[in-house]
Amino acid sequence: MYDLHPHLDAEVQPGSNILLTGPPLAGKRARCLDLLAAGTEQGEGSIIVTTKDSADRMLEQFAERTSYESRPVAVVDCVTKQQGDDVPERDRVKYASSPVDMTGIGIQLSEFLQAFYKDRNIERNRVMLHSLTTLLMYSDLQTVFRFLHVFTGRVQSVDGLGLYCIDETAHDQQTLNTLKQLFDGVVELQEHADPIVHLADA
Repeated sequence: MYDLHPHLDAEVQPGSNILLTGPPLAGKRARCLDLLAAGTEQGEGSIIVTTKDSADRMLEQFAERTSYESRPVAVVDCVTKQQGDDVPERDRVKYASSPVDMTGIGIQLSEFLQAFYKDRNIERNRVMLHSLTTLLMYSDLQTVFRFLHVFTGRVQSVDGLGLYCIDETAHDQQTLNTLKQLFDGVVELQEHADPIVHLADA
């Protein structure tokens, strides 16, 4: 089991994918980073897929939570190349050309998962995708749904834990309901309230 305390009042099965919803300032990204950092401290792998901020910014925020230098922490950056910056790949950072490049995002994720799970025998890996809202700004719901179906399947296949953020105020209810089908649980975050956790098997 992945124990999500103290950041969320839940334990989830390996291979679970959890959607975090809430308005813009509800702290979805911070909560996901907290959950990844907690895993890193237990020797688990952490992979951040970012469609909003650069890898450097995300690693900076991660470092505020825990030291990652000699640990299995990696980032798939979908932002930097889109801004026209020519950047070499590093051990812990791979680049997709933009948030539209879902094939590229999927390939980079798979490479990191393979490196951690198969090559380094790290059996437990946490993956965060921030944010689905950005993906939906660039592509239609059907395309994003298909991409997430594959993405969540990859996390499931390595007994990982997937965490996904979405700004619920940016989408209609039908879009949210469609996407929720892909997840094993939904966490509702509000600015000044405790998170509400809904797990499929609870």
